[in-house]
Amino acid sequence: MPGFGPDTVDQAEEECRALGGTIDDAALARMEGASPALQNALSNALSDGTWAPRHTSLGVAALLPAGRQALAEAPPKAEAGFRVFKWKVGVGAPDDELAILDDLLGALPSGSRLRLDANGSWNRRTASHWLDRAADRPIEFVEQPVAPTAKGADDTLLGLASDYPVPLALDESLVADGDVARWLDLGWKGFFVVKPLLLRNPKAVLDRLEKAGARVVFSSCLETALGARASLRLAFAWPGGAEALGFGVWPLFMDHRFDGPTLAPFIAVDDFERINPEALWSAVN
Repeated sequence: MPGFGPDTVDQAEEECRALGGTIDDAALARMEGASPALQNALSNALSDGTWAPRHTSLGVAALLPAGRQALAEAPPKAEAGFRVFKWKVGVGAPDDELAILDDLLGALPSGSRLRLDANGSWNRRTASHWLDRAADRPIEFVEQPVAPTAKGADDTLLGLASDYPVPLALDESLVADGDVARWLDLGWKGFFVVKPLLLRNPKAVLDRLEKAGARVVFSSCLETALGARASLRLAFAWPGGAEALGFGVWPLFMDHRFDGPTLAPFIAVDDFERINPEALWSAVN
């Protein structure tokens, strides 16, 4: 998908043909300059069947639409059992959205947590206004308040993270190869929203995050069921905190065989281990 890494289908096909008939760890190690998506896929294929889950089930964050529509959708999701919610902000006027915030929090069950996702739409002044308001409210974190492409974005994000008690989370700042390592080197103490399929070498990145004691939220990048299975395996093997997953995205496809696990407050191992790669392969051929 445009914007989710530098890869193209044509590039991946050309590199697959160059590999010949087989792939092993040694061949994978020689692919340092190849397509990150292809390396990720081959790495997942080679590790298939060798993973060991540390969790039997993990919670899922319920996605809420922007604006006042969130007030209508939050109660039925709460009734279904969700207790972590993610609200898209930065879509309407900041004052209008701030006026909705307390109404939305009041509509959630006691003990619920709300994630605010600005998708990089704020400037520092607007972000500061929101973080002031969020400081004494049950906000789990504010995701990507400033766009990674904004002038001085790194310094702005680091400054906001140190100036306010509400944790921040990086998302769009982590889409390019090496972004996670760069932010670890910068000393980022907030959350890392990790989309495993965007990583050239997910195991190496996750090993480094583990050593740093980082707080990681595993998230979807709108993948098919096969990609969901690979990503969720990494999430369920993660030895760190059991943060609610950002995988409440399906259904996505007209052919529902390609969707990941059905939207529910929790995902269990069996929900994605029953995904049959051979069946998906047959469906596209």
